[in-house]
Amino acid sequence: MEILVPSETSTESFDVVLIGAGVMSATLGTLINQLEPTWSIGLFENLDKAGLESSSPWNNAGTGHSALCELNYTAASADGSVDPSKAIGINEQFQISRQFYSWAVENKRVADNSFINALPHMSFVIGEDHSKYLQTRYEALKPNTLFDELEITNDLDTINEWTPLVAKGRNGSQKVAASRVTSGTDVDFGRLTADLTNSLGSAGASINFGHKVKTIKREGAGWQLTVKDKATGAVKTVNAKFVFVGAGGGALPLLQKSGIEEIKGFGGFPVSGQFLRCTDDSIIDQHHAKVYGQASVGAPPMSVPHLDTRFVDGKRSLMFGPYAGFSMNFLKSTGQLDLPLSLRLHNIIPMLAVAKDNMDLTTYLIKEVLKSRVKKDLSLTEYFPEADGSKWELISAGQRVQVIKKDAKKGGVLQFGTEVITSSDGTISGLLGASPGASTATPIMIGLLSRCFPKQFSSWESKLKDIVPSYGQKLNDNPALYAEVKAATDKSLGLSEALNS
Repeated sequence: MEILVPSETSTESFDVVLIGAGVMSATLGTLINQLEPTWSIGLFENLDKAGLESSSPWNNAGTGHSALCELNYTAASADGSVDPSKAIGINEQFQISRQFYSWAVENKRVADNSFINALPHMSFVIGEDHSKYLQTRYEALKPNTLFDELEITNDLDTINEWTPLVAKGRNGSQKVAASRVTSGTDVDFGRLTADLTNSLGSAGASINFGHKVKTIKREGAGWQLTVKDKATGAVKTVNAKFVFVGAGGGALPLLQKSGIEEIKGFGGFPVSGQFLRCTDDSIIDQHHAKVYGQASVGAPPMSVPHLDTRFVDGKRSLMFGPYAGFSMNFLKSTGQLDLPLSLRLHNIIPMLAVAKDNMDLTTYLIKEVLKSRVKKDLSLTEYFPEADGSKWELISAGQRVQVIKKDAKKGGVLQFGTEVITSSDGTISGLLGASPGASTATPIMIGLLSRCFPKQFSSWESKLKDIVPSYGQKLNDNPALYAEVKAATDKSLGLSEALNS
């Protein structure tokens, strides 16, 4: 067992401490710095740079979730109908994030707008039943303001115009259907996170890379952290009035160390993954879209297959996947003991209940782990019939830790989504879970601020409206406001010219 002895002279104090340099911490820190510029902020990140874990575009299973093409947000009910409410809600959240991005560009909180690119979002299905479902989905979404640009077709020639790689080599007798929105986007969350973090440092925050938070404990009305400098081995004490644990998969064990009641009953189910990444620029240049299909039975939402154009550090790329797997580590940079070390008396029953009730997921993950490269290539040809596996390399995606929580009836449930855990006094909060995650960081962090700082929040709302002009309103219910906001964000984010070309 490691014995940590902080130096008596090595003590720092902050109003706000952020643990983890991902998009959540970067967003929250930026908001707090704008709302309360006199508050001191300290950020501690285990790795050597910002945005290297779940915020990295190579690790992030979805870049720019806005429910335009992700079919798992509009699952068909038993009677075949489609409820659009979840998709509308996620799109509303992404519009808030877009306005934050726009503000960040205009106020020089990021280097430029190259972290976001215009990119059509498309859904593609195969078979008569799936085609009928896509039509039902279209009819449920199309009347809504946020989805009024949605198009649909079952004509292979039209699909070829939209995305030729998906159409070429396909048997004309095969029933297919596709829908798309041309005004979708791709977001490089790694670049966005790095820029926001750098800006936060320039604004006076103390940014500490290569520093691992080892312990968190109550200290008076706030918190005391023990932090180790990985390069020198030095250990210091850090005092904070408020702590945000934005450590991705590492948030669960840190929140458990804090001892807050609110974390009891929560567990984590880690899911790993892989992608195929194209190595042939001539193929990459033929595809310009995010094309999402339907998940296999029992598959977690982040395993929805997609043939996905991405812009990483300004370079265009093409990926397909993900292929899900199982690994007991909670982060790519940590070890296999993460899962067993997260077990507590209070979360064993929920975790056992989830294991019992999710055998289809277990079966799916086992099959994915055992899937050969030949079978992975075969899955690719369902979306790109003429694909040559030799022109694709297999890369590891990031770790996703799905939330397991207590349930009065079932004992425990597996939750696909995000969960904000906040202490009763609001002095510590953390984020668990995954999709849609990064895409909805801004509304999630605004919600966190309202919960943790109720006394100050009302006085912040005018500043929040400067950052998010539509704050407090539903764009789906206000077509004129949506048109105004979209035009403004398209212009500042450099999307207008691309969308009109």
